[in-house]
Amino acid sequence: MKILMVNGSPRKGETRAALEEMGKVFAEAGAEYEIVDLGASPVNDCIACRKCAELKKCVMDDVVNELIEKAKTADGFVFGTPVYYAHPTARVLAVLDRAFYAGKYAFMFKPAAAITSLRRAGSCASMDVMNKYFTISEMPIVSSSYWNQVFRPSEKESDAEGRQTVRNLARNMVWLISCIQAGKEKGISLPASERGNQTNFNR
Repeated sequence: MKILMVNGSPRKGETRAALEEMGKVFAEAGAEYEIVDLGASPVNDCIACRKCAELKKCVMDDVVNELIEKAKTADGFVFGTPVYYAHPTARVLAVLDRAFYAGKYAFMFKPAAAITSLRRAGSCASMDVMNKYFTISEMPIVSSSYWNQVFRPSEKESDAEGRQTVRNLARNMVWLISCIQAGKEKGISLPASERGNQTNFNR
C-alpha cells in the first residue's frame, strides 16, 4: 500500500506537520508513504495548449510531471493546503489543474482526501475547491471524525482535535484502500464509465 501526500504550502509549516502526523499512522499500519513539497519555486498555470492529450503528460516538465509519474503507482492521495484569502494556495491549484488535466488516468478510482491548515476561517471554500478534483475523476473521498482541518495557533501543539482528526483520516484511508484491494483480490473490477456525451449549454 502506497500513499502519496502533497504539501501545497511554500513552507514546511503546519500543513506539512499535519501530513507528517498522518504519516505516523500510515507507518504504524505498514503502509508506505511519501510527502511531496511543492516548495517556493515558481509554478506555471495551465496554458491550454492541449499537448498533454498527445504526450500523456504536461508539456511543461516540472513538479507536475513528477507528481503524475508518482501517482501511477500510488494507491491513495492526501493533498494539503494552507488557506490563503479563504481559498487554497494558487500554487497547489496550478499543480492540480495541470496534473489532473494531463494525468487524470493516474488518479482515477483511487481514494483521496484534502486537508487544510488555517488561522481562523476559509476552510469550507478551500475544501470544496480541492474535493472537486476528486469527484470529477471518480475518486472515493475519504472522510474523518470532523472537518479535515488543523488550525495554526501560536503554540504548534495546541490544536489537539485537529491532529486527532488527521490521524483518524489516515486510519480511514488505510481501511478504504484495504477494502479496495480485498475487492480486487475477489475479482471485483473497476466500474466501466460511459464516455462520449457532452452537453454544451452555450447557444
